[in-house]
Amino acid sequence: MHFGAFLVISVVGVGAKPSASLLCGCVALINNPVKSLVNASSGSDKRMFSSSSGKARTFPTTLEGFGYGFNEDGKLKRIDKETGKLTEKGFDFNIYTSAQENQAHYEALGETITDAVYERLEKNVGMKKLFLPDDVPQEEATFIFSTTDKLNKSKKLLVLIHGSGVVRAGQWARSLIINHSMESGTQIPYINKGRELGYEVLLTNTNDNYRKVAGGGTKGIKGSRNPTEHAVSVFEKYIIPSEPEAVAIVAHSYGGVVTVELAQKFPQFFKEKVFAVGFTDSVHSSSLVPEVLIPIGRNWVTSKEPLDTTLTISKRDLPRYSAGHIKHEMTSYSCMDALFKFFEQRYEQFKGDADSSGPDTKKPKSEL
Repeated sequence: MHFGAFLVISVVGVGAKPSASLLCGCVALINNPVKSLVNASSGSDKRMFSSSSGKARTFPTTLEGFGYGFNEDGKLKRIDKETGKLTEKGFDFNIYTSAQENQAHYEALGETITDAVYERLEKNVGMKKLFLPDDVPQEEATFIFSTTDKLNKSKKLLVLIHGSGVVRAGQWARSLIINHSMESGTQIPYINKGRELGYEVLLTNTNDNYRKVAGGGTKGIKGSRNPTEHAVSVFEKYIIPSEPEAVAIVAHSYGGVVTVELAQKFPQFFKEKVFAVGFTDSVHSSSLVPEVLIPIGRNWVTSKEPLDTTLTISKRDLPRYSAGHIKHEMTSYSCMDALFKFFEQRYEQFKGDADSSGPDTKKPKSEL
């Protein structure tokens, strides 16, 4: 059996298993020292963690090395050591006597999940990797994914923005990928549905902010040193210059904050090109929401009510609807049908408004 390369981690004194909502990207994640250090070294082949005890453990850097693989249904399963085949056994968090070691093992496995999602996006889904910035060596850049090598006047463009924390492009919630399935935890169902409805699709990578440098330490990626800076760079480099006819945005959790800031940065583009915004349990502040978002957006939030039940309507915020699930990390997956139904309704209205107003003479590119 192939065990691949190995990863050395010093265990941090965080004893509790992280909640699923934290793992999918809540703002509170910055208070978790294990997560903070993982983010600081993202993109390197070794991730060193400081600890008061100095205790360290070596972990594999491949799924196979951890003894796991994904079956045909996209579910993470144990590999039988004797046969090398997948079993029906899922992920086991408690494999050590120490809670800290279990936590570190979980984090190390999570990094291999990110690599597995990237690979699936390219090999199975056919997504194209676009680098940002594109004028530096690729190892110094971050990247996004698109359904096409070059966006150009897309009739409909769907932009997906994940939450904060450990998630990367193509993920809604790492915890769901590990404990439930690729189907619920990744953005692949949104990509497939978007394509079915005639969208080009672009995946942002807002948490990929640093690269390891020679001699130790890290360096911020030019134009992507934080989630909002990354999203602004994506809009300036890829989206606005491509002159799409119509744009829709799906944003989960902290992705809602990023979208609000994008609307503040590019008000004319949002007014003319963005026809729908779907938040999934967004953590944005209603006091900062630009007026341009309110009539074109909805926020599907955790609720015991049936999917798409109207919860609150406010003049100062996006209307809130039930996501049909009580768990934060499940909202993107559980509300997908309702969200795309809303998008199609909004698109028909957008087309009607465009037809009645005549040719568009404004130039959103001036916002650059």
